[in-house]
Amino acid sequence: MSHLPVIVGFGGISPAGRSALHYGYRRLVFDQLPHAEQQQTLQNLAVLTGALQHGSQGWVDEAGNSVQPEAFLAAHQQQLLDGTLIRKLERNLFDPARIPMHAPLALDSTDGAPLRLTLATRKLPAVLPANWTIVSNDGKTCEIEVQGSLEVMVKDSFPSPVNTAGQLPSGFAPEKLYPGRSHPRGLQMTLYAASDALYSLGLDWDKLQQIVAPDQVAVYAGSSLNQLDYDGYGGLLKARLLGRKITSKQLPLGFGEMPADFINAYMLGSVGNTGTNLGACASFHYNLHQALHDIRRGHIRIAIVGASEAPITPDIIEAFANMGALADDAGLVELDKHLGRTTPDHRRACRPFGTNIGFTLAESAQFFVLFDDALALELGATIHGAVNDVFINADGYKKSIASPGIGNYLTMAKAAAATQAVLGANSLQQRSFVQAHGTGTPQNRTTESAIFADVARHFGIFNWPVTAMKSYLGHSIACAGGDQLAMTLGVWKHGIIPGILTTHELASDVTTSNLDFLLQHRQIDPTRMDAALLNSKGFGGNNATAAILSPTVTTRMLATKHGAKALAAWQTRNEAVIAATADYEQRTLREQIAPLYRYDHDVKDGSKDLQFAGDKLQLRGYAQAVQLDLSNPYPDMA
Repeated sequence: MSHLPVIVGFGGISPAGRSALHYGYRRLVFDQLPHAEQQQTLQNLAVLTGALQHGSQGWVDEAGNSVQPEAFLAAHQQQLLDGTLIRKLERNLFDPARIPMHAPLALDSTDGAPLRLTLATRKLPAVLPANWTIVSNDGKTCEIEVQGSLEVMVKDSFPSPVNTAGQLPSGFAPEKLYPGRSHPRGLQMTLYAASDALYSLGLDWDKLQQIVAPDQVAVYAGSSLNQLDYDGYGGLLKARLLGRKITSKQLPLGFGEMPADFINAYMLGSVGNTGTNLGACASFHYNLHQALHDIRRGHIRIAIVGASEAPITPDIIEAFANMGALADDAGLVELDKHLGRTTPDHRRACRPFGTNIGFTLAESAQFFVLFDDALALELGATIHGAVNDVFINADGYKKSIASPGIGNYLTMAKAAAATQAVLGANSLQQRSFVQAHGTGTPQNRTTESAIFADVARHFGIFNWPVTAMKSYLGHSIACAGGDQLAMTLGVWKHGIIPGILTTHELASDVTTSNLDFLLQHRQIDPTRMDAALLNSKGFGGNNATAAILSPTVTTRMLATKHGAKALAAWQTRNEAVIAATADYEQRTLREQIAPLYRYDHDVKDGSKDLQFAGDKLQLRGYAQAVQLDLSNPYPDMA
């Protein structure tokens, strides 16, 4: 019997804010929320960023002044909203107006005589250039004579042509919430985001480890671009060229699977399956695919699936800009020239399916907790939805490694077919919607819209709702699918599909037949929206589409499989889980939450903490043993 992967918890940090409890989603539809939910969203955001805190002295602002929260939020509402989503680059990561560089120069004397230099002896090059002669050296300083030219690198700077990105909320600093010594930003975000997901569960992780065998937990998470800031591979590759030393942390902390490693080593203490599947912009879906099949086949019972990407560095921005892939300031001004604008509209840098010029980089970390259906019912876990299937296909032969190809036709068609197979044609045709990859590039708008139209036509869909989250958040590369999934779960909670508000009208080359591009928010009945198809397209021909089931459909399927009695018992147990989640929500409205970080905690040793007993392997601290009585998977070959 197959096991259904049920989404029982999620969390993260993105340009929209905290993902758990749907706060990031709420930021997208802020103007559609009731006043009370707007205030709650603002308060969560203010506390998240440290602008407002509740302590022993009551409510205080960032400077420690006593304030009334209602008055504070009213006075700072626009500031809080402006400090989220896609916006002009802020200087907390680097100064985009003065990006450091070195300019090569050749120095020559004006009279043709040798150049004479004085410098500290300890600064002498290990290998003296051929045209240098040491004239004198007293052990502290030395005088050098240079014949001919002296080649030097002079410190300089240049302005970034791209000045917009999807940045984490202004003021949010994950490194200040735990002792993250020289951790790359992507790993700081990992700890915060995965902690948010675990806190949102409403279940005690240590108790979970006593219920599930230690090898039945898996963590699949990574970063497509690795950790390319200075504390990761970025520093590893340029430290010596900057006159600095390579550290012992830059190499190991730069690995692409390090988000999963950090979760295992410093949060869960997990000894289960782990790793990441990298597929450029589709990487999150690749990891969701791994978790889906492992749970479905009964290999694992719990999976933590996610991605963390921190690509807002001068080097990555320049590389994408030189590919012509990013929306730069000059292009944005040109786009809006007909409106009389002479400055770039950074807020509208990403315009999926409209007249556009390129995508917008973003940072984000998103994590989801999946249980098999039996465990979800047994523990009373909250059901946010389920993963029906995930399909991955390459493009075949390509001319340009970065250009789109045919693989996405396969993934979209199979995801639609899988939805129809489980729910029926009517649900696919009338009760599903599409989360487009929607990068905001000319190639994407034509190719992706054509794919959607062909798939819709084949399956008899006449007005398939299509939206695109990157219009708010930007493109977080490996984490893009996680952004889609977090926002999709919000749709089923609040009944609003966020529209593509940055696109005022569709481009003339966008295929519209059988499609309904949502350029405004769309109110729906969430109990009658059964499924969502989350589409991803990545460099190199990495295509993936995930078919996700709504919580209403998931609950109905569990009732069919396990019976009404089991579902009633689940509902009773779920009351305590809901209460625990509500307690976490109240904390997020009062104080900044430190991530789980268990450095050097309960480290186990093979000689003392493992015990073989018959066909079992017992680990200290785990109630359930690892089973060693494995069956032969190839009985017809034995």
